[in-house]
Amino acid sequence: MAEFKDRDLHLVKKALAIAVLAIARQPGPFQSASDQSDMKALLDQLIEGDVEMEHYSRAARIAVTGKPD
Repeated sequence: MAEFKDRDLHLVKKALAIAVLAIARQPGPFQSASDQSDMKALLDQLIEGDVEMEHYSRAARIAVTGKPD
């Protein structure tokens, strides 16, 4: 398995956070619950606490909706 560090790790975390939010916003049959669940679990493994999770969650909201909150 690839190992990520520094900027690469940041980008992986951000991409996962964006993907989880984007999947959550998809209606009905286009929402892949298993992918979302697996991505959330992976993100939880990579993130080191609630403060960091909130940082990436906010970044995902901005990327997906164009609004910070």
